[in-house]
Amino acid sequence: MPPATTPSTTTTTKNPKPRIQKAVNSLLKWKQTQLNSNPNTPTDDNHIYLLTTLTKTPRKEYTKTPFKIPLKHPLNISPESCRTCLIIDDRPKTRSKKLTFEFASKKIQSLGIPMSKIVKFSKLKSDYRSFESKMGFFNAFDVFLADERVIGVLPGVLGKVFYKNKKKIPVAVDLGFDKDWKEEIEKGFSCGLLWLSNGTCSVVKVGKFGMGEGEIVENVVSAVSEVAEVVPRKWDGVQCMHLKFYDSLALKIYEKKSKKSLGE
Repeated sequence: MPPATTPSTTTTTKNPKPRIQKAVNSLLKWKQTQLNSNPNTPTDDNHIYLLTTLTKTPRKEYTKTPFKIPLKHPLNISPESCRTCLIIDDRPKTRSKKLTFEFASKKIQSLGIPMSKIVKFSKLKSDYRSFESKMGFFNAFDVFLADERVIGVLPGVLGKVFYKNKKKIPVAVDLGFDKDWKEEIEKGFSCGLLWLSNGTCSVVKVGKFGMGEGEIVENVVSAVSEVAEVVPRKWDGVQCMHLKFYDSLALKIYEKKSKKSLGE
């Protein structure tokens, strides 16, 4: 995603709500204008992204698995509103008792959790090896959830189809036998995923065209603080933040001032 930017006044406010409100309003107006002028504009990605640029490239331990960023207003609404796939860890020796497809299916059903499909990790490895099969799997669902025990190995199994543009990275959920699966899955739907890249720029979804403007603003405000808590060196490690649609300019909402500019 090219971080094209528009000129903006530097700010050191670490939760600049007025600037966030202005940026969200501008992006929504831009998107509506695009749709009005060209009704045939593709709408497969109407998400608003928070771009975070770090002062330094993060160490490898920060880039292995994504961070869950809680959002006040879920982007996917609920399992009832979209096609959801749950990947379970059926590998032996990963827990004292093996998690079986039968057990997972019965538990999901007993809890009344709408789930389009449950896929065993072993089946994922055997049935989705080719690019075509992975692409078919990718296109078949809107949201992917996965047992947190397999999150670290999924990139090697699902490959670039899932992880190149990071649009449908599986969200980690704790499917331990003593865990509340319904609560875990609901949490999975109410968060964005921040996957720190091998460079300094990373993104997380924080809103979607069609949501209320106030809801998006609240998501961004909370996400800004949450992101700053998980990146290396926290706020000291954040150079700047922008908001953008996939195909729009990026609007700056925060930039770190240098000590020199602060007169220190």
